[in-house]
Amino acid sequence: MHFPRVEVERRILEGETLIIYRGNLLRISQSWLSRHPGGSLSLLHFVGRDASDEIEAYHSEKALQLLRKFIIGTVELDENDFWVPFLPPVMSGWVRQDGKWLNEAAPIHISDAIPSEVFLVEKTDYAPSSSGPTSDTLSTSKSTLSLQTQARYSAAYRALHQRIIDQGLYQTPYVSGYGFEALTFLLLGGASGYSYHSGWTNLSAFFLGLLWHQLVFTCHDLGHMGVTHDWATDRLVSIFLADFIGGLSIGWWVENHNIHHCDSFMDCGRTYYRRTMPFDAFAKTVIAIQHKLFYIVLMFGRFNLYFLSYPHVFQRLQQPNRFHGGKWAIRLETIGLMFFWGWFGSLLYGCGSWQKAVMYFVISHITTSPLHVQLVLSHYSMSTDDLGPTEAFPHRQLRTTTDVVCHPYLQFLHGGLHLQVTHHMFPRLPRHNLRKASKLVKEFAAEQGLKYAEFGFREGNRSVLGVLKGVADQIKIMTTVASAETRGSD
Repeated sequence: MHFPRVEVERRILEGETLIIYRGNLLRISQSWLSRHPGGSLSLLHFVGRDASDEIEAYHSEKALQLLRKFIIGTVELDENDFWVPFLPPVMSGWVRQDGKWLNEAAPIHISDAIPSEVFLVEKTDYAPSSSGPTSDTLSTSKSTLSLQTQARYSAAYRALHQRIIDQGLYQTPYVSGYGFEALTFLLLGGASGYSYHSGWTNLSAFFLGLLWHQLVFTCHDLGHMGVTHDWATDRLVSIFLADFIGGLSIGWWVENHNIHHCDSFMDCGRTYYRRTMPFDAFAKTVIAIQHKLFYIVLMFGRFNLYFLSYPHVFQRLQQPNRFHGGKWAIRLETIGLMFFWGWFGSLLYGCGSWQKAVMYFVISHITTSPLHVQLVLSHYSMSTDDLGPTEAFPHRQLRTTTDVVCHPYLQFLHGGLHLQVTHHMFPRLPRHNLRKASKLVKEFAAEQGLKYAEFGFREGNRSVLGVLKGVADQIKIMTTVASAETRGSD
């Protein structure tokens, strides 16, 4: 069946979840929308858009075969055989609830320089509406990007992806890669246990923190199904490592991280995370000195992961059948988190005094902070502009991500994720193959006239601190002007 563009538009406005994939029209059922392993938001943000590159980057060949059951026909392309994207309703504040449209936020445009950039202001009195989004709501006419140019980037990316596949870079290095990591885990765990039983509790805490730090990288690959490439197997292993040993929910991480790959810039005024960050008195105070608090905050970054993990698990326990993996995955995560606090709590209790227990707790958690610094460097120093649905996947990833250059002997500290550009281009690649793949990505960028950003660890830190200070200075100026206007009105 062939669908004209106006028919696709009509169906979207009626509430259907329609996504374009290689000229085909996918219709996502409501049941699968809530069970999608990458979360519903990663699908809703591609309604009316060509998601071919994203779909093939995030899914295995087996998953792509299953995807065909969602195809209901082909779509009408323009005279150049390109699909002109719609703006997904969720990106203008519209969502479906109980079969009706709900306008939960109002879109605003704050920059004439970037007319396609949409920010949302949450409504406090929204309710299901008898109306819904309109044709104007779905329009992307304000985009400044050339669809032809973006389509060229997309075609070149697909050829690059095929080169990645042909060179066997999706093949998992079980012995040289993950076997070595497993040995590292055993050594760090053994060193922590030996130090603890020898009475060197601070040293034990340090080794435990290093173990958690290294576990994250393997869990990262498992969450992307980049190890065995089988959902159930990778999820089972990742629950053991992340929940039972690390005390963090791998289910939360996967859902959140898939959204991160859709939107690397993570602005609070957008819809990928559906979180409102009020600019209140506390925010004004902290933002004004954020460049001074940067490292202090990241020292305790692991606490934020706890804060985000546990509500996610509680929510999933209420409706386990709605989510991929069903009851067994979320129940196993719950058992794992309880097990974690059981064994870790016993370590704290056995320290001998509350002072030593506090030091053990703090040292073990602060030791993991280099991970948070490295991930921040890879994105916060890059563009945060949203160029709209017209932007192609490879262009968006190269524009918003950078590598952190480091000596090969120090790669283990970054877990291979210092090669963030290549990872964002091909998220399912085992980390151990990223260095080889990055050479191909650099060739691709040069051929297409795109920038492959990379800088050293020190340079990256200076860049991020400069960005944070720039925002802090702007806030000070805004506060000063607002205060002056207030006094003048009096």
